[in-house]
Amino acid sequence: MPKITIAQQFCGPPNSGNGGYVCGVLASEVEGPATSVLRARVPLDVDLDLRIEGNIAELTDAEGALVGKAAPAEGVDLPRPPPSPGLAAARAASERYPAHQERMHPICFTCGPERAEGDGLRVFPGQIEGRPVGHVACVWTPDQAFADAEGLMPTEVIWAALDCPGFFAWVVKEGRHGALLGTMTGEVLRRPRAGEPTIVMAWPLAREGRKETAGVALFSAEGELMARAHQVWITMAPAFPAKAETAPA
Repeated sequence: MPKITIAQQFCGPPNSGNGGYVCGVLASEVEGPATSVLRARVPLDVDLDLRIEGNIAELTDAEGALVGKAAPAEGVDLPRPPPSPGLAAARAASERYPAHQERMHPICFTCGPERAEGDGLRVFPGQIEGRPVGHVACVWTPDQAFADAEGLMPTEVIWAALDCPGFFAWVVKEGRHGALLGTMTGEVLRRPRAGEPTIVMAWPLAREGRKETAGVALFSAEGELMARAHQVWITMAPAFPAKAETAPA
């Protein structure tokens, strides 16, 4: 059975793997749209077992406990994204990234502002002007450090870029900070090249008790849909009342 290691570089919380990255590692072993489910904290810098059977991938720890699993997406419709806001609006939205004002997840591989270019992805989504509250976006220009031999971003890096924006969609909408990614269903239609400006966008879908769902999408500068995903987040605190649906222009 092959073994893989999730390095400290790819953390979300300081002591656990980035949810989107790990979901993407599993999804990369599945043909077509995939659903990845995380069952436990993802340990860092230790050997994990990756079992591939048919079109299903499972990740287990040293004791054999299931960490995560990916399978073909069945019965779950991928979200239909709203139109891309465009590069200018996405850049402006990034100025409203909540972690610019408050220290949140500073070393996360995806959204940590303390990570340098080429070390983290530096995806900083904020409210899109004129869109409903919680519709967030930013510009992400993939760094050459993450490219494969063809100069393209691997699936796990793309899934990582889509991870935290779904979380921040709900932070902006409701002000809540504590949530963990449980399930991510996604597909990659075209992988971006290193140095290619792209737009990451996310929006809240629904809330049921401690479960919140979000849609996330990756667009080219010209508005081409490159990837999309549906996320399930599990909150760590009671739900707040929802805010108004429309942001001020």
